Amino acid sequence: MLQNDLLLRTLRGESVERTPVWMMRQAGRYLPDYRVLRDKYSFFERCQKPELATEITLQPIDQVGVDAAIIFSDILVIPQAMGLEVQLVENKGPLLPDPIKTVADMKRVRIPDVHETLGYVFDALRMTKQALNGRVPLIGFAGAPWTILCYMVQGKGSKTFDEAKAFCYTQPEVAHQLLQMITDTTIVYLKEQVKAGADVIQLFDSWGGLLSPEDFEVLSLQYMRQIIAALKDEVLTILFAKGAWHSLESMAATGAAGLGIDWCIQPEMARKLAGNAVTLQGNFDPAKLLSPIPVIEKEVKAMLQKFGPGRHIANLGHGILPNVPVDHARAFVDTVKQYQHK
Repeated sequence: MLQNDLLLRTLRGESVERTPVWMMRQAGRYLPDYRVLRDKYSFFERCQKPELATEITLQPIDQVGVDAAIIFSDILVIPQAMGLEVQLVENKGPLLPDPIKTVADMKRVRIPDVHETLGYVFDALRMTKQALNGRVPLIGFAGAPWTILCYMVQGKGSKTFDEAKAFCYTQPEVAHQLLQMITDTTIVYLKEQVKAGADVIQLFDSWGGLLSPEDFEVLSLQYMRQIIAALKDEVLTILFAKGAWHSLESMAATGAAGLGIDWCIQPEMARKLAGNAVTLQGNFDPAKLLSPIPVIEKEVKAMLQKFGPGRHIANLGHGILPNVPVDHARAFVDTVKQYQHK
């Protein structure tokens, strides 16, 4: 039994005594205890050793007091499982030294047996679930197929992912073949996360906002729709496509229980587009957590007021920055927990 099921009730649209709160990337670099582990183990060691992933997942529950745990992992475990080499270079980001550029490169990509390639994620979920002992729900996640394709084709992070877009525009058949393979892999992967104990699944489309509304439908949303359809009867789902607020209405129609939004759209506007049958999650600007604490408190209250009571999960509009002081993160969480809608 969950002692704190605020997140789940909010996603189901039930009435809650207060707004639940968690933060994207809450298990990670801004926490001093995490940095100790980072200095000892490589990134993928931290992901692949279930006891380390569990320890990292629990840190923000104990230290910041959030209403949900999100498993410590990475969206790039999928391209890794599908046969591509993925390196994570500290302070530089991901590097895929041998990206997909042509139809011939597709020979190197496979739909994996997720138990063989990603069993460590399921082990970490089971271990975390046990360690949480019902304190808060556990969130599992994956990257959206379009975002995964961006890395598989570009080979590294980018502000524009123009090579990935060019690949889709010049070799559409290959692109859709790859997107479908990622989708099929992701569905099996996420179903296994649910079996291993995930109470909620979040799909991250970090680069959805780089596409026009038409291209977003063709290259991103039609694949996310398949994933949500495969999961929605088994688990509560949240769809977060950063910057793609133009498609909130069609994202709400997928049947996802929640939609994440970033800070570039007003809550009132998001609600108007998404309708009343879905929970909104967001949308505090992570950089604002660098403000003095009284400013954070004032801004968080203003945000909560705009969303109003019910069907809102307080969160950041993207991941927490590595240079945010822990007491500032705690101020964000505490302000939400103390806030009462009038």
